[in-house]
Amino acid sequence: MCGIVGVISGDPIQQADVLAMRDALVHRGPDDAGIHETCCGTLGHTRLSVVDLSSRGHQPMTTPDGRFTIVYNGELYNDHDIRKELEGMGVRFESSCDTETVLQAVAVWGLEARHRLRGMYAMAVLDTYDRVCLLARDAMGVKPLYIAHISGRHAGRAMIFGSEIRSLLAHPKMRAEPDLVAMSAYLTTIRPEFSTRTLFAGIKSVSPGEWSLYSTDDHRLITSVSCWDHDGLGVETGTGDPHETRGVIEDSILKHLRTDVPMCALLSGGLDSSIIAKVAHEQLGELRTFCAGARTEGFDDDFSVASRMAQRLGTEHTEVVVDSVGFLNRWRCMVQETGLPLSTPNEVAIYEVCSALRASGYTVALSGEGADELFGGYESPMMQAQAFVDHIPDSDRVAGGFHLRSNAWVGDELKPALMRERWLTESGGDTELKAWYQDSYQQLRSESDESMQAHLKFHRRMNLPNLLRRLDSASMLSSVEGRTPYADLLVARYAESIPMSRKFVGGGGATRTKIALREAFADVLPADVVSRPKASFPLPFQEWMGGVGSVLARSEFARNYFQAEAIETVVGGVSQHWNLAWPMLNLVLWGEGWWGDPGFAERVFDEAGVRADPSGLNARAFA
Repeated sequence: MCGIVGVISGDPIQQADVLAMRDALVHRGPDDAGIHETCCGTLGHTRLSVVDLSSRGHQPMTTPDGRFTIVYNGELYNDHDIRKELEGMGVRFESSCDTETVLQAVAVWGLEARHRLRGMYAMAVLDTYDRVCLLARDAMGVKPLYIAHISGRHAGRAMIFGSEIRSLLAHPKMRAEPDLVAMSAYLTTIRPEFSTRTLFAGIKSVSPGEWSLYSTDDHRLITSVSCWDHDGLGVETGTGDPHETRGVIEDSILKHLRTDVPMCALLSGGLDSSIIAKVAHEQLGELRTFCAGARTEGFDDDFSVASRMAQRLGTEHTEVVVDSVGFLNRWRCMVQETGLPLSTPNEVAIYEVCSALRASGYTVALSGEGADELFGGYESPMMQAQAFVDHIPDSDRVAGGFHLRSNAWVGDELKPALMRERWLTESGGDTELKAWYQDSYQQLRSESDESMQAHLKFHRRMNLPNLLRRLDSASMLSSVEGRTPYADLLVARYAESIPMSRKFVGGGGATRTKIALREAFADVLPADVVSRPKASFPLPFQEWMGGVGSVLARSEFARNYFQAEAIETVVGGVSQHWNLAWPMLNLVLWGEGWWGDPGFAERVFDEAGVRADPSGLNARAFA
C-alpha cells in the first residue's frame, strides 16, 4: 500500500512543494519514495512494499515509450488474468509488480480498463501525448483520493491531489478552511465526508468507482465515468444458493491472499471474520490472528469467542487490550496525526490492533468490512427499514430522509440549541445533505426490484465507504495494508443480485440476517459462530469520554461554534449525552488543532490525567 500525490499546473512546478506533499504520507509508504516531473505535471509516491519487493516496483512508473506515468496505491486481485491478456497483445513486462499491470492496462485500454480491474486502488496517470491526467478510484471506495484547485501566478490555477487531505494541505498555496456545511453534516452522521464534500472547504473526495480525465493545460474536466456503469467482469445473477455463495466468497478471499510479505487476519469471532480466517488458514497452512477490545464487563465478548475460534482453527492468536487511558490518548493523537475527527470510536481499536500486528512483523491484515452492507447483517436498521416500508404510504418518496433521521447522532430538532446562529445559517439547514440522501435512495430504488433491496443498497452506498475510509486511515497510520475480501466488486455484484429473502427476513419474531452467508458456511464453522449477532470491536467509550469533558468547556473553538448552554449541558453529563459529546469533542479536537491552539488538547488531557504515551503516535500540529 502506498501514498500518492501530484500537482498539475500551467506554472512551473516547485519540486519542493510536491516533496512536502509526498513526505506528509511517509507512514503510508515507509519502504521507498519517488518523484517524477513531466511536461504535464509532477507526481510523487511513497511505497509500502507488498508485491515484488525489488526496486522494479519503484514509483512513479513510466511506460518504456515515456508516454504514460503512474502513481498507484492499491492491489490488483486479477493481476494474473490481466497480464496474460496483455501479453497476448504483445505487451512485455519487466516486473511482477501489479503497478506495471495497471499502468499497461490503462495505456492499452484507457477508460475501458475500469471494467477489467478487480482490486482496491487509487491512481493518477499522466498521458504526455494527449496532455491529460486520469484520476481513478476503485468501485467500493477502499482506497481514498482527494483533489483541490489552487491559484497560480500565470495560468491561473493548479490542480493538486493526494491520498490524504493533509497531503494537499502540505502544499504552501493550500489554506485550511472549515466547510460549515460538512461540519453540520458530521454532527448528524459522524462521517468526515458526504458525497464529494470534506470538512475542508475546496477539498473534494473522488467518488468510489469514479474515473475522470482532466486536461493538464487548463485542468478542465473532460469526462467522468464510473466502474458501476457497466459490468465487464462477467458477473451473473445469483440465487443465493449456499454452494454458489460459498464459491463467490472463497474465490474473493483466495484472490486477496497474494503477497510477498507476512499476512495475518483480524478475528473478532463473528461470522464474517471467522469465514475469512478459516479459508485463509486452510489455503496458507498457517495464519496469525489478532483481536482488539476492552477488558470491561459487557464488552469483552470478542476476546472470549475469538479465542475459542482461534483454538478451533489452530491459529496463533493475539489479544490487544484497549483501556480508558489508552483510548483517550490514542483518540487525541489520531485526530492530531490525521488532521480529521474520528468517525466511530472503535477506530481507536483498529489502530491499536494494527500497531500490534505491525510490531509483530506483519504488513498485511485481512478484515471483514462489507459483509453486513452487502448481505443484510445490521438487524436493527433493517428492521426499522422493514417497518418503514410496511407502514408508511408512498415510503420510497421520503426514504432518504427516513435513513438520515433514524441514524442521526444529532438530529434536526437539536441543532438550533446546539449550533451558534452563524453556523446554523451558513450550513443551510442541511439542505444539501438531505437532498443527497434522497437523491441517492431514488437512484438505487430505480435499479432495484423492491424497496428492501434499495434500502440495503443504500446501506452499502452510505455506510460502507466510511467504514473503508476508517480502516484505511487507522491501518495506514501503522503502515499496515488492510484487505477486505467482502468489499470486492464481484462480491457486491453477486450479493446485490440475489433475492432479498436470501439476505434478510424480518418481522413475526423470526428475524434473520445474512442468511445466504450463514447457510453457505454452516457446515464448516461452529454453530455458535454461525448464529452470533453483529459485533465489531465494541468499546465503552460513553463512560471513558467523561474524563475529558473539560475540552469543551475550555475551548475557544467550541465557544465560536456551539451555544454556551449546550456546552454547559454536555460538560455536565458527558456519558449521559454521549451522542452529542462524541461529535462535539471530535470537532473541537480537530478545530483547535487547525485554527486554535495546537497544544490545547494535550494540556487539557494531561490535566485530566491522560498523559501522552511515549510509545504512541508522533502527533504534530496542523497549521
